[in-house]
Amino acid sequence: MEEIRDEEVQDDNIQNEAAGTETTSTEETLDQDITSNPSSGTANADSEEEDGEEKKSEEADTMKADAAKEETASGESEKKGFFSKKKKEKDKRDQQIEELTDRVQRQMAEFDNFRKRSEKEKSAMFEVGAKSVLEKILPTVDNFERGFANLSEEQKQDAFAQGMEKVYRQLLTALEGIGVKPIEAVGQPFDPNFHNAVMHVEDEEAGENVVVEEFQKGYMYRDNVLRHSMVKVAN
Repeated sequence: MEEIRDEEVQDDNIQNEAAGTETTSTEETLDQDITSNPSSGTANADSEEEDGEEKKSEEADTMKADAAKEETASGESEKKGFFSKKKKEKDKRDQQIEELTDRVQRQMAEFDNFRKRSEKEKSAMFEVGAKSVLEKILPTVDNFERGFANLSEEQKQDAFAQGMEKVYRQLLTALEGIGVKPIEAVGQPFDPNFHNAVMHVEDEEAGENVVVEEFQKGYMYRDNVLRHSMVKVAN
């Protein structure tokens, strides 16, 4: 029995030695391969390093591009915001200018209308005042005419009568200078706008609806009737 165990132990030792020899030979083979091909390990390391650098450079380029895009977008947004703000301010100013211009134009138009209205009112007031004064002067003219109509030829040669006649002519000249003119009546067709018929007579020699006699002379002040003529109308 002991001999058999000794043999088994010897066999195990032999197997262990053989395994150790194989392990040693495998390590030697690997060492030889590494020794014989040192460039392969270096090449692999270099390639891995190059791949890492390329990846890093690509990542850096990507980051730079993204940053540039962000800067461009922010710059464009700032520009847009600046110009839009400037445009809004410009539009607001233009609106204020238009409002002020419209207000000034309205005020100028109102002032022009006020000026024209004031001139018309002044002119109308002057016309009314002048007409009122002239209406009070006309009876004096009528009295001059009545007085001269009742004078005889000898009385008309008197110095006093001639002096009064000169005053009468001067008064008529002054009235004519301010726009007062007598209305023609005798021999003219009757016109209710200028004549005031107080009598009607049948006269075969006169035409139809013709003024044959004037009782009181009428006058025009510029384009307005100052006083209607008091007349007798035939037929």
